[in-house]
Amino acid sequence: MSKKILTLIAISASTFALAQQDTTSAKLLDDVVVTATKFPIKTSSTGKVITVITQQQLEQNGGKDLAQILTEQAGVFISGSNSNLGKDKSVYLRGARAEHTLITVDGVPLYDPSGIGNNFDIRNISINLIERVEILKGSQSTLYGSDAIAGVINIITKKSGNPSKPLSANALASYGSNNTLNANAGINIHQKNINYYAGYSVQKTDGINETISSNPNADKDGYEQTSLQTGMTIKASKNISVNPYFRYTKNKGDIDQGAFVDELDYTYDQKSIQAGVKNELQFGKTKLNILYNYNSIDRTYLDDSTKSQNGYDKYSKGTYKGIEHFIDVFANFTLDKKTSLTTGVDYRMSNSTQDFFSIGFFGPYKSSYSNDSLKQNQLAIYTALNFNNNKGFNLELGARFNRHSVYGNNWVFNFNPSYQVNDEVKVFANVSSGYKTPSLYQLFSEYGNKNLRPEVSLNTEVGLQHLFDHQNIKTQLVLFARNVNDVHFFYYNPSTFQAQYINQDKQKDYGVEFEASFNLSKNTTLRTYYTAVDGNINTKNANGKDTSYNNLLRRPKNSLGINLATKLSKNLSLTTNLNWFGPRSDAYFNSSTFKTEYVTLTSYALLDVYLEYAFTKHNVKAFVNARNIGNTSFTEISGYNTLGRNIYGGFRINF
Repeated sequence: MSKKILTLIAISASTFALAQQDTTSAKLLDDVVVTATKFPIKTSSTGKVITVITQQQLEQNGGKDLAQILTEQAGVFISGSNSNLGKDKSVYLRGARAEHTLITVDGVPLYDPSGIGNNFDIRNISINLIERVEILKGSQSTLYGSDAIAGVINIITKKSGNPSKPLSANALASYGSNNTLNANAGINIHQKNINYYAGYSVQKTDGINETISSNPNADKDGYEQTSLQTGMTIKASKNISVNPYFRYTKNKGDIDQGAFVDELDYTYDQKSIQAGVKNELQFGKTKLNILYNYNSIDRTYLDDSTKSQNGYDKYSKGTYKGIEHFIDVFANFTLDKKTSLTTGVDYRMSNSTQDFFSIGFFGPYKSSYSNDSLKQNQLAIYTALNFNNNKGFNLELGARFNRHSVYGNNWVFNFNPSYQVNDEVKVFANVSSGYKTPSLYQLFSEYGNKNLRPEVSLNTEVGLQHLFDHQNIKTQLVLFARNVNDVHFFYYNPSTFQAQYINQDKQKDYGVEFEASFNLSKNTTLRTYYTAVDGNINTKNANGKDTSYNNLLRRPKNSLGINLATKLSKNLSLTTNLNWFGPRSDAYFNSSTFKTEYVTLTSYALLDVYLEYAFTKHNVKAFVNARNIGNTSFTEISGYNTLGRNIYGGFRINF
């Protein structure tokens, strides 16, 4: 690691020296975000902790997918981001479980009703169709409901091109390691009152062998993704906007049986559809939003091992379908020059159909659940009051009441004051509660428990933000703690030989985040972060006695990132990115001993370099992205391979 850090420091030093020749510096921007309050607000006017990944930053990471970019942000770690491209990804925000981070697309909460934990698969979102990402940290259940215990990752999709042109388009094509092809095209049509947009994206790769295996016949596990996105913005009048949209993603690929166990005939196919309409109306100073979203997930896993038996089954097929309807009606009222009120009502209905069939050593086995038995609905009322005294003090105070069709009622709150001491210093605090509802599987499957209560959390954080050198340097320090009670736990009773989900565990996490951004010149920006997190789970052992253990499986307690972006000339840009992740605990099932093995994974550092040249007369940019250029050997998940050095090159064009 030391050699790589020294290399980056040397690059930074030389760039900084060049920057001193340019006395003109651009101030760090006060970003306008929509995720914090559901309406546009400057980050300086809220006490919430939010990280923004801009369109420019996304473009400076050509060749990476969403998981790889997210894991380079403070407080975020995506398990599987550096594994085979088609491997499943787990999102860990500030050390929380994957089920405790809510994924939203354009502000719409997305879940997978067919999954055990209900969390949405980020592989269903193509990086090529994203305009920007807003990562909102801390419990956000007041505005967003279930699963937003650790925070919200809001994916904002591309919708508009150059408004001065009646027709604009863009395209990208790249090729690189492991025979990886990435291509997308988008078009925007602007008329007087109508804006139409569409985007299409394809990604294919031969991949690598997903698992670490001694099998001489082990194969590569390929992956393919196809995505389509389309929509319209219709200005029905000066104060009314109608926005229908449609998104479709298909993923398919080869997977392996498990840690250290290769599989030649195991495949999956997943289809994801989101369709809906968002209506925006304005009555004087009041803004009203009426939203409907349809979300469908269809997953099929097929393992035909009649030719190469996997040691478990000769044949298995699982089909899992989930459908979700979401309606959200919310308004923002400007009460006076200092106070605004956001209030809304949302309704969520989900169901699932699941079928599984296998032929194993003990003969055929079949299980089936229909959407009549796997269904639930929720109705919630929420409100948030925002106060700004125009003298530096801001306060958000909110609450949500939720009615669930199975377990009944629950409510949450948030209290979020901040104070702008002067032009350079802001202090803030946040005390908020959150919740996670049981999934359909946890409620109604053969291991289900209709008496499950929601997981509930209390989140606290305090922080300091400081701007230096005429707003050319920005630093932020945040301390956070999170307690989760009634954690859903899979319990096996050795006396009755029965198993089911129960509310039992308590989870505690705490940590610190530090972020800094430096505008070294108008052409050079340096960003860095450090995150430290720790925690434990309190549970009961086999004898019924209380015990505790570290809960950060696959999550580093310490992580560090440094990003340097600079324009070497009018047309040439260079971005270097170094990320270091500390040791992690992990566990895997040993298929030879039929026991769970606990291991410690060593730390690792990855250095990436992105180089871009702009042919300004033709609106064409050529780029090369080299990832893990030191070819570091590391393990991200025990029993699974990771990508070594991989290089991609391509073109981006706008016309």
